Amino acid sequence: MPRVLVAVAVLAIFVYGLVDVIRTDKHLTRGISKTAWIVVMVVLPVVGAALWFIIGRPRGSRPAPQSYARTTAPDDDPDFLRNLEIRRRNQAEADRLKKLKAELQAEERKVNGSPAGGAEGKGKPNGTHRGDKHTEESHHPETDAHGTDEVK
Repeated sequence: MPRVLVAVAVLAIFVYGLVDVIRTDKHLTRGISKTAWIVVMVVLPVVGAALWFIIGRPRGSRPAPQSYARTTAPDDDPDFLRNLEIRRRNQAEADRLKKLKAELQAEERKVNGSPAGGAEGKGKPNGTHRGDKHTEESHHPETDAHGTDEVK
């Protein structure tokens, strides 16, 4: 029975030491490289484990925890939020420019498309009012107030 306990203890120390070497960051090992420590552990299980715990293991720390790249939710990602704010501002600016362009085009149509006598709905110099049938000639600026083709 004591032989079995010694064999189990040696195996436990060997496995724990090997796992500890594997989990330790390669920049934190002391003495020799991480790969060399693994070779020493496999070739000399008991002596390699003892040397690892005495010489090679980083001081004052447990085995380095594995760092896994975690994905973050979009509402927790500062880059996403920054880009979202920029897109929102760009969209607002595009909407504002579109509205201003539409207003400018409406003003241009109002100025360029209105009859020579004034705004729609008011009395015309030729005596016609809103609702009266206009001839095509009365809307051209080249015609006089009476609808003739004389140029002023």
